[in-house]
Amino acid sequence: MEKSEMFGFSLEMDNRTEEEKSRQKAAKKDRLVSALGLGLETPKAPMDTDYQEEMEEKKPQIRFDLNFDKKIRGDDSRGDSRTYNIDRLFEAAAGGDAEQLSDLHHNLRQNMKKLSDSLYQSYGKTALMKALLHLRDGKNDTVEVLIDISEKMGDIEAFVNAAYTSSYYEGQTALHIATERRSISYVKLLVSKGADVHAKACGTFFQPHDGPNFYFGELPLSLAACTNQPDVVDFLMENEYQQADAKMTDSQGNTVLHALVVVADNSTDNTEFITNMYDRILKTTARLHPKLKLEDIENNKGLTPVKMAAKTGKTGIFSHILKREFEESHTKHLSHKFTEWVYGPVTCSLYDLASVDSYEDNSVIEILVYGSDIPNRHEMLHTEPLSRLLEWKWKTFAGRMFFFNFLVYVLYLSIFTAVAYNKKEKLPSVIEHNTTGYLYLSGQLLTTLANGYFFVIGIIDMKRKRPKLETLLIDGYYEILFLLQGVLFLVSAGLYLGGRQEYLGFLVLCLALSWVNLLYFSRGDVHMGIYSIMIQKMILGDILRFLFVYVVFLFGFSAAVVTLLIEPPVKNTTRSQQRFFVPSDTECKTASFRSIPYTTLQLFKFTIGMGDMEFTEDYQNKEVFYVLLISYIILTYILLLNMLIALMNRTVENTAKESASIWKLQRAITILDMEKRLPCCLRRSFRCGVEKNLGTALGEDRRRCFRVEEVNWNKWNINLGKINEDPGCWDGVRQPASDTLPNRANRGRSWRGMFLEGSRRRRHAHQSTEMNPLSSSQV
Repeated sequence: MEKSEMFGFSLEMDNRTEEEKSRQKAAKKDRLVSALGLGLETPKAPMDTDYQEEMEEKKPQIRFDLNFDKKIRGDDSRGDSRTYNIDRLFEAAAGGDAEQLSDLHHNLRQNMKKLSDSLYQSYGKTALMKALLHLRDGKNDTVEVLIDISEKMGDIEAFVNAAYTSSYYEGQTALHIATERRSISYVKLLVSKGADVHAKACGTFFQPHDGPNFYFGELPLSLAACTNQPDVVDFLMENEYQQADAKMTDSQGNTVLHALVVVADNSTDNTEFITNMYDRILKTTARLHPKLKLEDIENNKGLTPVKMAAKTGKTGIFSHILKREFEESHTKHLSHKFTEWVYGPVTCSLYDLASVDSYEDNSVIEILVYGSDIPNRHEMLHTEPLSRLLEWKWKTFAGRMFFFNFLVYVLYLSIFTAVAYNKKEKLPSVIEHNTTGYLYLSGQLLTTLANGYFFVIGIIDMKRKRPKLETLLIDGYYEILFLLQGVLFLVSAGLYLGGRQEYLGFLVLCLALSWVNLLYFSRGDVHMGIYSIMIQKMILGDILRFLFVYVVFLFGFSAAVVTLLIEPPVKNTTRSQQRFFVPSDTECKTASFRSIPYTTLQLFKFTIGMGDMEFTEDYQNKEVFYVLLISYIILTYILLLNMLIALMNRTVENTAKESASIWKLQRAITILDMEKRLPCCLRRSFRCGVEKNLGTALGEDRRRCFRVEEVNWNKWNINLGKINEDPGCWDGVRQPASDTLPNRANRGRSWRGMFLEGSRRRRHAHQSTEMNPLSSSQV
């Protein structure tokens, strides 16, 4: 193939016979007609198959036919009957038979062709890819033969870097295939021959979507990491030819660490290999590029790996990242947790708050609390330091603000109730220039301002949290109620100013809803909060489903009864026989079953056992009416009501298991809402943690850390090697493993000896620790 660098086109040799060309065109046409006849789209080429390939129809190319002179002379004979076409190459590569390629080099030279020519590709797939897809016991003899021939022909770089062109597998190269086939020998061979370690497989198959897919981060390094091949990862990152850059991103902005988070599934085995590979890449990157902060790289959605783990509910890798601690001095700066001191079963740890604390925008804790669609977020909020962090915020400022808001809301309810009770009948009312009139006007203004505040805050919260429809009624339950409360009052105020009596209905609904919303403040107490959650669950789950089915039955049978019953003729009756006594000049009008609202109300009474059938005595078709009535009672009073009771019992049982977690989540939402409403100066003063110089291998390493003290009687004995003379110095000298005591008695004697030996200095250190309010408040 001769290529012009100036004009960007290529000339390829084409010695196919007319018979071969026509046969290939006919086969392509038959497949197309068959697909169109069945009403199907042209099928996409499979990555590989043992059956007949769906070969790509070649685009128009400028090719030079070596046999043109023979056509002129009328000589149809072929110089070489063993011409290699794509079918023959693919067949040999799939079978792994190198003997079939014995004269391939000679044939290519004779016909001035190269293995990277488009004639030997189908949707970008080459014979090398075909061979790598058909490894047997990790070996295919044709791979070396093809690479050797391509190297002799001078197109080795183009050959090994050829990539799929179909939109489904676009960008996949031979290096991707060798990595997926777990063949480190071929990976090394390809890289040594110039394979691009940063090639991106960005086709549809390699992107997350609803259909079958395998997303691994597009890059060969990400593929090796996500398929648990540490030897391939090490080679790609440290080879002498072209080292894979761990900070390279794919089309979604994800690095190899992001890709590992994506493929995590929270199972035990998966979590073990994901965390090991995650740490391995971090350590290798730190050794090769000490100043590179790989975990701080954000993808196109602004998520770091730990934020992505929180966003996608990957509990295992999320917990590992937050609690990761390296003991070696050269990797200690990669830790997110630092053991400050250990004393018996008590461990004091410093947790790095970078990207975790809600003081920062789009923090981990904010993603979890407001992420209504995140699975396992209740469990993830129990992970340290998130649990202690939220508890500290509640005790420091959020609890006090919440109690103050409760008192203000009670005052608002009192004023609103008093104003509604002393409403004026004349609209619009005139201001009375006395104490009572001024108080009434002040109460109206305060009530209006409060409900306007509820309306504005409700819109802001909905815009910020953006809960999805399926979780809106759970996470945004009270936000919806407060927003509805504000809307009802504003509508009532508008009707009131317009002089319409209909304002009273909206005012009464707003007043009732305001008292119901008082339950929002039950979040401040665990017992009342759990009780409120049970009510919320039953209303949004069981009662809503019951009402939907019940309304169908109620209106269905009401329409049937109204259609069935015909008004009886009016009878002349004496006044004593009339049901109601009315003046002689007034006609007696009573409601009848010809009215749908009246019939609906009567059937509802039957549901609760208060129905009355005496009005049906004079109607026709009473027998059919009784059949309808009995069916209605069986379906509603006997079936639906008892089902509702059973469902509510099950809801209470299920909610009791998770109500505490839901209550903690709702309180966490309240804490962050309180914090968002603080002025910047107060937010800064209430910021969690302390500034610490951790003094890692990078030199001065100042971080904002949150101190957590934990008691663990199950693992206290394994921390003997970490015990320091002075609590507060985490970088102590570890004792050798041989000092570990073999039995409980020896451990007890050794522990008492160590305790007596350093009691005085430890007492002094503990007094110093207790003077630190941030430490003592979190025990």
